Amino acid sequence: MHAPIRGNASMNRTFRLLKRRLVGAIPVLLIVVIGSFLLLEAAPGDAVDAYVASVGGDAGMIEALRQGWGLDASPMTRLAAYLWALLHLDLGHSVAFSRPVRDVVLERLPNTLLLMGAATALSFALGTALGIVAGARPGSARDRALSIGSLALYAVPGFWLALVLTIVFSVELRWLPLSGMETIASGKVGFARALDVARHMVLPVTSLGLIYLALYLRMMRAGMAEVWRMDFTRAARARGIGRRRIVLSHVARNALLPLVTMLGLQSAQMLGGSVVIESVFSVPGLGRLAQEAVGSRDTPLLIGIILVSAALVIVINLLVDIAYAALDPRVGASEASA
Repeated sequence: MHAPIRGNASMNRTFRLLKRRLVGAIPVLLIVVIGSFLLLEAAPGDAVDAYVASVGGDAGMIEALRQGWGLDASPMTRLAAYLWALLHLDLGHSVAFSRPVRDVVLERLPNTLLLMGAATALSFALGTALGIVAGARPGSARDRALSIGSLALYAVPGFWLALVLTIVFSVELRWLPLSGMETIASGKVGFARALDVARHMVLPVTSLGLIYLALYLRMMRAGMAEVWRMDFTRAARARGIGRRRIVLSHVARNALLPLVTMLGLQSAQMLGGSVVIESVFSVPGLGRLAQEAVGSRDTPLLIGIILVSAALVIVINLLVDIAYAALDPRVGASEASA
């Protein structure tokens, strides 16, 4: 009788936490949209200036373009119109692609999600495992070697690491594709296409994931070093429990909670890092799309990308909060009752 009651209580806490986070996300997204619009308006030039600079045009053409693209209205009028359209889930129209912003963003979003998801899984899983190896025996030669290696890896710029990996594995060894998401006009379908995409994603995922792998390794190692000094760990050692069991069941488990929090905090930085990686490897994702939008001064597209990116970060942090509450019910109870 008690298990269903505890299960229902946990589910209720999760729903209350979910509700609070979703309600709090609305003003955050509103601030992001308004702030992005005002910053882009403060920058010199607009989409018409970028278009005329590339193809040329006279005063009449410039005036017609401003009227056609709705740039002849005041900034506050355009902001009010954009917010009204946003209430109806309309992200506007891209002047560079001549398509709805929602269609352009949704077309590129899966590629960015694939890159971020794979890089996050690689960095978190491998970083945590190496952190456990390093923290199992603090001060040992293995611990010092992994700590020095992770520090050196974390200090390497992402674009430099991407270029080195490209030169070694694509140019010199020719083991992996140089760029893109898949082989152009290959005609592959099903498993063959999935394998082709996986080969193209090895270098981008490795380049993005290795930087954050070092961060998770160092955090896990530091957390385990702190847990080793706690009383319950000393008590477990005094009772004669094996070292491997203490490491896996007590030390690593308690040191894992801060890493779950960091997983959500690093999602925004990883999204920003994907801009560089997508540019280096020509991955058609949101990062490369943002670069193209900046070049054409496509304000509606830029705001749409920023809005979707902010919503993505909020969703990731929400999932992290739920996972943290599941790992530590005390946190979930305090969050839900707050």
